[in-house]
Formats: sequence, C-alpha cells, structure tokens
Amino acid sequence: VIEVVESTLITVFVIIMIFTYILHPVNVVGTSMTNTLQDGDRIFMNTIYGELSYGDIVVINNDMAYLLNSDNEIVENNIDGSSLKECIIKRIIATGGQTIDIEAYSGDVIVDGETLDEPYIKEKLKNGGVFDYPITIPEGYYFVMGDNRNGSSDSRNPDIGLIKKDQIYGKAILRYAPISSFKYLGDSYKHNSNEEQ
Repeated sequence: VIEVVESTLITVFVIIMIFTYILHPVNVVGTSMTNTLQDGDRIFMNTIYGELSYGDIVVINNDMAYLLNSDNEIVENNIDGSSLKECIIKRIIATGGQTIDIEAYSGDVIVDGETLDEPYIKEKLKNGGVFDYPITIPEGYYFVMGDNRNGSSDSRNPDIGLIKKDQIYGKAILRYAPISSFKYLGDSYKHNSNEEQ
C-alpha cells in the first residue's frame, strides 16, 4: 500500500510540474489564425523552447508595441487603452537580422529576397500596414502575422508592431480540442490550409 501511495504521489507531482512549468493550456479566441486555428480551439503551449524560427506559432503578451524609425531603430509605442493590449497568438514570419518585404499588389511576403510559400494562409493580404518596406528586423525581435491575413491584427498594426523576445509566453505545440481536430502544430507551416478543415 505504501508503495502504491508513493508511486501515485510521485506521478501526481510530475504531472503538476509538467503542467506548471512546461505545458500550459491555451484557449484560442478569435479568427486571426484561421485556417490553422479556429475560435474556441484549445492548444498546449510549451514554455520551454529553443530558438524560434519561421513558421512557429507563438503566444504573446502584447503589453507594448515596438516600431522602427527612419534609421531602423526601435521606438516604443505605448498602447495603454488599446483593445490589443492583451494576450495574442500569431505565426513568426521573420526573425532578427532578416529583411522582410510585402508586395502591395500581389500580397506576397518576401523574406531575405525569397517569396514565402505560405500554404497555411486563408488568403493573401491586402494591406502591408504601418511599416515602410522593406525592413530589417533588429536582433531580439520578431515580425509576426496571423494566418487569416485580412482579419488579423499583427506586426502590421501600430498597436502590435515587432515582438520583443521577452514578450513571448511560449510556443504552440499541440491542438488537443476539439478531439476531431487533434493536431501537432510544430510543422503546421508545411501543410496546405485546406487540409486543416
């Protein structure tokens, strides 16, 4: 009996540690990540992760917006009172040191001179937003966008702008509900958005 109790307590302790320090459940609110994620989806976010790169879906504490001045230097945009000062979920498109351009007419997104193949988006964007492209992302910052390009407030919006590394809560790794849509999210940028339905 003592061994069973001890084993049970250890198991419970390990589970609590995992869900406290490694995996956090997150409820998706809104449609900015359609078709990859839907309003009401439940995902697990990993708070222990390595380098973030193109395609990673991240949960962000949008407490301050970071923009660029004409010298490509970071300037802070205080967003107190903004409806976007909240926790948001987006996809990383460009990282520190990379140059991003957005073609106004075609809606193509170009990173380091290469047009991105983006099978995960709902439709091509119609608005490049606040920046005067092309821009080079400063080290320690990320350019993020929602997969529902024309229904997403993301780095193109002055109340979000570039995302600082310490604003990132974690990386989305798994959609666990609804059960019918159970999916590993680590390579979601490789799949056609039509396959998400």
